[in-house]
Amino acid sequence: MEYYYYNSINKMVTIIAILVLAIDVTMVLGQGTSVGFYSSTCPRAESIVQSTVRSHFQSDATVAPGLLRMHFHDCFVQGCDGSILIDGAGTEKTAPPNTLLRGYEVIDDAKKQIEAICPGVVSCADILALAARDSVLVTRGLTWSVPTGRRDGLVSRAADTSDLPGFTESVAAQKQKFAAKGLNTQDLVTLVGGHTIGTSACQFFSYRLYNFNSTGGPDPSIDASFLPQLRALCPENGDGSKRVALDTGSVNNFDTSYFSNLRSGRGILESDQKLWTDDSTKVFVQRFLGVRGLLGLTFGVEFGRSMVKMSNIEVKTGTNGEIRKVCSAFN
Repeated sequence: MEYYYYNSINKMVTIIAILVLAIDVTMVLGQGTSVGFYSSTCPRAESIVQSTVRSHFQSDATVAPGLLRMHFHDCFVQGCDGSILIDGAGTEKTAPPNTLLRGYEVIDDAKKQIEAICPGVVSCADILALAARDSVLVTRGLTWSVPTGRRDGLVSRAADTSDLPGFTESVAAQKQKFAAKGLNTQDLVTLVGGHTIGTSACQFFSYRLYNFNSTGGPDPSIDASFLPQLRALCPENGDGSKRVALDTGSVNNFDTSYFSNLRSGRGILESDQKLWTDDSTKVFVQRFLGVRGLLGLTFGVEFGRSMVKMSNIEVKTGTNGEIRKVCSAFN
C-alpha cells in the first residue's frame, strides 16, 4: 500500500511539474524573448522548423543530437545568437570543439522555407533554438515552449570557443563555466544529460582505456566488465574518428538511461563520468534516477526548464544584431 501511494504521489508531482513548466516558460523572461513571438509576423515559423527537423531525422538520425549540441555550443559563445552558423576562416564553426557538429543543412533548409513566406522576420538563432527542442521531440523526449525573439549576432570567432566545457575537465571547472553563464549545478547535470542521444569519436575518450594518466592501465572509474567492449570499439592506435554511442543501449532515445550508465561506470566521456564521482553533481544524477530517500526530479521536465534558461544567455533583441538572409553569412 505504501509503495502504491508513493508512486501515485510521484505521478501527481510529475503532472504538476509539467503544468508549471508550461506556465512559467510562457512568460517573458526579462531578456526580450517570449513564447509566440512570431505568432502574428510569421505564424508558420515553428511548424516549418519542426517538420524540417522531422524530415531530416527520418533520413539521418544523427541530425538530432547534432542540432542539440549546436545550440548548446552556440549559446556558450557570444550568447544564443546563431554565431556558430557562420561559414569562413577563423569562425566558431572551424574551432576544434565544433568541427564534428552536424545538422547545419537542417537550419539552412528551414531558413530557406521561412524566408520564402516571411522574408527578413525570423532569426537563425531562433530557428536553431526551435530545432534543438524539436530534436528532443523526435527522439521521444518531452517538449517545451521555446521563447523566441532573438536576433542574429555580428561576430563569430574561433578563439572565443574557450568558453565551452571540455571533455577532460573537472566538475569544478565545468561548474565554473556554467556559473559564468548564469547556470547552476542542477542545470549542468541536466544539460549534459543531453548526451542521452548521439555519439562521440574514439579520439575523445580512448585515452581512458589504456594508459590513463600514465598509470599503464585504464581509468579506474570505468566498469571493468564494460572495458572490453569499449576496447573492441576503439582499439589502441585505432581509428580515432570511429563513433561510439554516448548512452550505451539507448543512443536514439531521450531518456534517463544515460544517468543509469553513469551510475554503472559506463559514462563514455571523462567529464561525463565525473558527474557520478563528484558528490555535488552525483546527487542530481541520483534524483533523476529516483533514488529512494531523495526528492526525485523528472528529467524531461527539468531538461526543458534548463534549456529555456540556457537559450536566453546573452541574447540579442530589439535593434541589437540583425536578421540574416541566410544563416551561414552576415548580411
